Amino acid sequence: MEKSLSESTRNFNFKKLKQRYIFALVTIAITVLMSQLLIQYNINTQLNDSRLINISGKQRMLSQKLVKEILILNAVSDSAKTQQQISNINETLLLWKTTQNALQYGNDSLQFPTQKSPQLAQLYQAIQPNFDTIVHTTGLILKHRKTGGDPETNQSLIQTVLDNQVIFLKKMNQIVGQYEKEAFHKVTLQRNMEYGILFFTLLVLLLELQFIFKPTNQKIEQLITKLLYSEKKALKLAHDTEVISQLKENSVKELKSLNYAMENTLLYCRITNDGSIIHIGEKFAKLINYTAFQAEKKFSEVLTPIEKEQAFIDRIIAEKQKSGWQGELHLTRSAEESIWLDLSMIPVSIRKEESELLVICFDITIRKNAEQEVERLNAENIAEKINQQKIISSKIVENQENEQNRIAREIHDGIGQMLTGLKFSLESINLDDKEKSAQKIEYLKKLSLDIIKGVRTATFNLMPPELSDHGIVSSITKLTQELSKLTGKNILFYNKTNFDQRLDSLIEINLYRLTQEAINNAIKYADSTHIIVQLSHSNNLLSITIDDNGKGFDLNTVSQNKNSESGGMGLLFMKERIQYINGRVFFNSIVGEGTRITFNIPI
Repeated sequence: MEKSLSESTRNFNFKKLKQRYIFALVTIAITVLMSQLLIQYNINTQLNDSRLINISGKQRMLSQKLVKEILILNAVSDSAKTQQQISNINETLLLWKTTQNALQYGNDSLQFPTQKSPQLAQLYQAIQPNFDTIVHTTGLILKHRKTGGDPETNQSLIQTVLDNQVIFLKKMNQIVGQYEKEAFHKVTLQRNMEYGILFFTLLVLLLELQFIFKPTNQKIEQLITKLLYSEKKALKLAHDTEVISQLKENSVKELKSLNYAMENTLLYCRITNDGSIIHIGEKFAKLINYTAFQAEKKFSEVLTPIEKEQAFIDRIIAEKQKSGWQGELHLTRSAEESIWLDLSMIPVSIRKEESELLVICFDITIRKNAEQEVERLNAENIAEKINQQKIISSKIVENQENEQNRIAREIHDGIGQMLTGLKFSLESINLDDKEKSAQKIEYLKKLSLDIIKGVRTATFNLMPPELSDHGIVSSITKLTQELSKLTGKNILFYNKTNFDQRLDSLIEINLYRLTQEAINNAIKYADSTHIIVQLSHSNNLLSITIDDNGKGFDLNTVSQNKNSESGGMGLLFMKERIQYINGRVFFNSIVGEGTRITFNIPI
């Protein structure tokens, strides 16, 4: 499960996910920031546009107020009120002029733009003459009022203001309308941009959902499922750990009780980097007969009196005092005594610039002696196997010679004699005596059949044609039938799994010879009356079993009898032959009950 979780964690690329997630968040953050900046910019723009529209509308009001105040001034006769009204007109005129110039040419303090659309610039250019006329005429009216001029002239000036004021209001309405139109266009553009940003944000969210959150959710669900399983397993492990902990506590108690004994059984000592002995354990001291009189000797001199072995130990100490060393040493203690040590040198730092070597040994003399004895026995066993193989080889050659002699005798004594008789019978036929000739011909026919039968028997013993033509099943079937006829024994063959495959010719001939030998042994040595041969197979194994009801044998006793073909040598032949085709043979025999031999061959 830990391996599965590890593989899931590797497959779940957190670094790649993190990069995608950060990219998505940065993209959303940028779009949101751009949207907010755009909104704020448009809000400020709208505020400016609103201020412009408001101021533009106020200009209309100021122009109307100016005309109203001029009319009031014309109707006032009191000098005090006249001065107050002139002051009001000047104040209104100044505000009106300042605002108009700010609208037309821009003003930083009022945050009025200097750049305008061509339409607004044209409208302001068109309204400028009327504006200038009203300003100029108002100045003339005020001057004329102060000097007490002609009323008709004054009335004419007022009419000029009224006429231009109507035109100014109409054109100012156009300017306000243009401001509103441009503001509406900006709002529409902002709305479209907002929709675009919203669509882009939704697209980013959709892509995140499809390629980040959805795969991540699936991976996390899998991890959580495995983690839940791991949690259950961990709880079980925790319970097992508690049990182990209790066992550990018991073991610690046992170890404490054994600690003292281990202290007295461990072979160890401490030496300096030059080989001088600092301390040596009691067990080790007893092993090497170390006494206080040898305290001035080096470690190598205490271990062995042989100078060559001492030099080897001193060289190890000099070369391995920093890295340590582990190996086996054969030390000569005296002319009649030697020991084997499995020795480890471990460097130990005492202080910053001071160190020593801890030497731990194990007496492996008994083990080494046993290994040498095993090697000696293995050598003897190998020699015995070689001799045994020689015996097998000679026995095989002997069997081949016997088989050839037997075939020669069969041909000479059987087929040869019948052919000789056939020759003499043919030579003795007298065609003039038809009755005797007919009898001899009938005899010759019978003799020919016997010769054919003898030839078939001889060829069957050499190589049954069924084996090469039809395979192992047909050849064993023919073998059991022929041997049953020749010996009068009840020999049966069962193909339990309907095996019908062909095998390699070498495997088939060896299986046939092994089965033939097992049946012949059952007939010849076991005194069997019933023999059953069974063949079965699986996907990769073919098995042939030969059961008989003979007298059986003791497998251990027969295995030791290597001088008799019916004994251990016969079993050995079977083992050697079945191993030759990578098979195995199993013997199971009970004295007085019978024997079972099983051959297993891989297919």
